[in-house]
Amino acid sequence: MYFIKKHRRYYLLMIIIMLITGIISCQKTKDYYLDSGLANPYFKGTTMDYLDSKPFYFDSVALVARLTGMDTVLSEDSVTFFAPTDRSIMRLINAANEDLFKFRYDTIKTLQDIPPAIWRKYLSRYIFPGLNQLKDYPQVDYNLLLNYPGQGYLSWDGTPMNIGVVYNDANGVQYAGYRQLSIAYIPDISNPTANWIIAYVASSNILTNNGIVHVLSDTHTYFGFDLDAFVADMESVMGHGGGTVK
Repeated sequence: MYFIKKHRRYYLLMIIIMLITGIISCQKTKDYYLDSGLANPYFKGTTMDYLDSKPFYFDSVALVARLTGMDTVLSEDSVTFFAPTDRSIMRLINAANEDLFKFRYDTIKTLQDIPPAIWRKYLSRYIFPGLNQLKDYPQVDYNLLLNYPGQGYLSWDGTPMNIGVVYNDANGVQYAGYRQLSIAYIPDISNPTANWIIAYVASSNILTNNGIVHVLSDTHTYFGFDLDAFVADMESVMGHGGGTVK
């Protein structure tokens, strides 16, 4: 239950932050710029070390990595990691528990209740071989995919994903605004441009000793992108006392 208690503290802290924001709103942040990464992008440590250094945002993500053995990948391999925050895990579990309870399955109480194979299936969607910064990805316009489709990539365990840079408008000029990296899950590879589930990057180009981290925005609702598939996986495991992940 530690991750549930932690997020109760999160909401209290957010209220405090909102109260003091008015006082400091005219000051620039020291390290971060909106959707453009760090003022100092270099982190002295591995990608896994980076997660461990920011437990407020990533302690549940780091635990999931360790439960699946993916901490070795994030420590030793050259990878690009689109890092979801703990809140996406919290929302996934809360929403999944509603469905599990409704259909009389046991609910999830700790992260360890979820089999490592299921965690790995969803965590691996955020990890890609090789090192890619924002500048290495093509433009994507989700309203005009025919012209600006981004690019398809296979994640660490082979899930088809799309990654691209959104060129925002500025002062009425199309594509003249800031550029924001994004990643999309493709639910049906037989219909590869339909029903994408999109997540946007809040801070890009964090360079670790072995990789590149792009931190996802809190608008990324559910860890793993696909709540329905996650619930189905959990129902299969809980309903039959075991089973394989599809």
